[in-house]
Amino acid sequence: MKLVSYLNENEGRDQLAFLVEGYLYDCDLLHPDLPGSMNMFLHYWEDMYPIAIQIDAAIKAGRISNEQALLMENVKVLAPVPFPTSCRDGYAFRQHVAAARRNRNVEMIPEFDQYPIFYFTNHHSIQGPGDIKCMPDHFEKLDFELEAAIVICKPGRNIPAEEADQYIGGLMIMNDMSARRLQMEEMLLNLGPAKGKDFATVIGPCLVTLDELEPYEIPCKEGHTGKNWNLSMKCRVNGIEVSSGNLGDMDWTFAEIIERCSYGADIHPGDVIGSGTVGTGCFLELNGTGKRNDPNYTEQWLHAGDVIEMEMEGLGKLQNTIVAEESDFSILAKKKQ
Repeated sequence: MKLVSYLNENEGRDQLAFLVEGYLYDCDLLHPDLPGSMNMFLHYWEDMYPIAIQIDAAIKAGRISNEQALLMENVKVLAPVPFPTSCRDGYAFRQHVAAARRNRNVEMIPEFDQYPIFYFTNHHSIQGPGDIKCMPDHFEKLDFELEAAIVICKPGRNIPAEEADQYIGGLMIMNDMSARRLQMEEMLLNLGPAKGKDFATVIGPCLVTLDELEPYEIPCKEGHTGKNWNLSMKCRVNGIEVSSGNLGDMDWTFAEIIERCSYGADIHPGDVIGSGTVGTGCFLELNGTGKRNDPNYTEQWLHAGDVIEMEMEGLGKLQNTIVAEESDFSILAKKKQ
């Protein structure tokens, strides 16, 4: 089942819909018990999910007409979870961590293999496809990060990894945008990331539930617990492929990340959790590797007007355009000497 949130312009709100073969079928028009927003769907997941599965099957079998459906290309698609209750991002791919540390001439950190970690980012800066607005300081080494994300679909606390997959509502593509100069400067103080990350995190274009992803399931890495999926991942900038990987290369599973997130803390329906960057999944890593191999390598960063397209098998394509805000205000310029 694929679920999309789009802007209902007549009512000025987010509208939840099934996505089938390019058409959007409003949930609340198809069944009186189904809610019209993702927020409500997630909060009543255990009641809504069985109904939604039956409706989705009826659409796919042709028992429900597309006469009242909308073409997805004709609406403004929002983040699948437009108003997440929180947003955490993990650090699950060993390849990315090892390459980034090697490029900084430091040893691989042994703690990576001991426990999964995450940081909180700004859940009010979650967005879907479309323009990403950036301030002047963001263009100081502006970067993408190719990831996947999950959304939590029921409340929990102290959840063991062996049970944690039951709390996953579905998967989405995630682009954890990063302003690297801001990030590098503030993390010298061993706190963060903050302003280097909080301006935009992109998820979408749809939420794909785990039933739809069963054909892609593969065993997780040895010594780990939880579901894993063989899903190819790619990122193109202005039509040129710059990154590729596979979600199946996650070392820490989402289940294990949920276990850590929920230790002594409540998790809630609508919490979004990212995987962290896949190996080769950002310019920071690619530039570092490029310069190690070739001293004359030219660094790549994002600029105004660039189009980023991320694609994951089974999850669709997520496209954004970098836009410069009409401002010359700089917090980097306000640094004390």
